[in-house]
Amino acid sequence: MADASDTAPEAGLSRRIVEIIVALILMALSAMVLWDSYERGAGWDGGPQNGFFPARVGWILLIAAIAAFVSAIRREDSVFVTYGQLRLVGSVFAPLFLYVLAIEFLGIYAASALFMAVFMVMLGEFRWWQTLLAVIAVPVVCFWVFEIQFRLSLPKGPVEAMLGF
Repeated sequence: MADASDTAPEAGLSRRIVEIIVALILMALSAMVLWDSYERGAGWDGGPQNGFFPARVGWILLIAAIAAFVSAIRREDSVFVTYGQLRLVGSVFAPLFLYVLAIEFLGIYAASALFMAVFMVMLGEFRWWQTLLAVIAVPVVCFWVFEIQFRLSLPKGPVEAMLGF
């Protein structure tokens, strides 16, 4: 019988590399905040100048990012996320990205219906009639709530234009 220690850990992204990349991104952001703050004036001239408080936040962020960088370099390496887990994240991120793009062309209601249909069919185990009911009912109810009751106009597409909205 195989022992748990005999199985090799699943391959994935290194925790050390991920933490170093995040620390470097935070250092770059803090450098941009500091640059902008000192361009605006980060001193105290009869009161705080425009960049005074952002500069202090920038310095705190820079110190925290350097500490995270040093900690990541000294840390024993391990797997941050396996490639299998990353594929699961991608299976959610890719449709979400396409959904956000589709809002521009289809409007929020039609794009939401399509998004729900994709998830209910691909990732859920719903019957066809449940999917159809949800894909029709949820956007109609949302339209009624936002457009009719709250009078809040959300992005519309060709379907709403065809219906006169």
